[in-house]
Amino acid sequence: MLKQGRDYSREREKALAEGLRDVASELRLIDPADYIAYIRTEQFGNLRNLVNSSTEMFFKPGTITFGLSGEIDAPWGSAPCISLDMEFHHLNVSAYFRLVLRSLQAGIEITYVSFDGGSDDPDKNTARLIEAIEDARLVPVSRKRRPHEAGADAG
Repeated sequence: MLKQGRDYSREREKALAEGLRDVASELRLIDPADYIAYIRTEQFGNLRNLVNSSTEMFFKPGTITFGLSGEIDAPWGSAPCISLDMEFHHLNVSAYFRLVLRSLQAGIEITYVSFDGGSDDPDKNTARLIEAIEDARLVPVSRKRRPHEAGADAG
């Protein structure tokens, strides 16, 4: 019988989602019509400004950036879903991910993560990502939230 391995991608997405919970909450305050207009008309500079203003309260400058791409799913009869390509860079850890904003929640889908001088041990690399996220925050999550408030979604 094959031993099932751990899902490192899911662990890393959960860590990033927890770190970005406040940012996602801020971004969800923006009217979806603005996202739709900016994405449809390719006004990515405006989206970058929205992301920057939402991250500057929580993260060190330049650690979380808008990846200059996004998508909208706005079918008739349902709430829109906004997906923004994002980047995280800190302490020689880089993560490229999609922040998915829905009416009542947000989520993270990591597309690529790299560790300069990374370990062969995925647990150590995951720990490095968690450390980098915590260090990049202006107010670390561990001091701000009580344990029962933690969750897998980003907002």
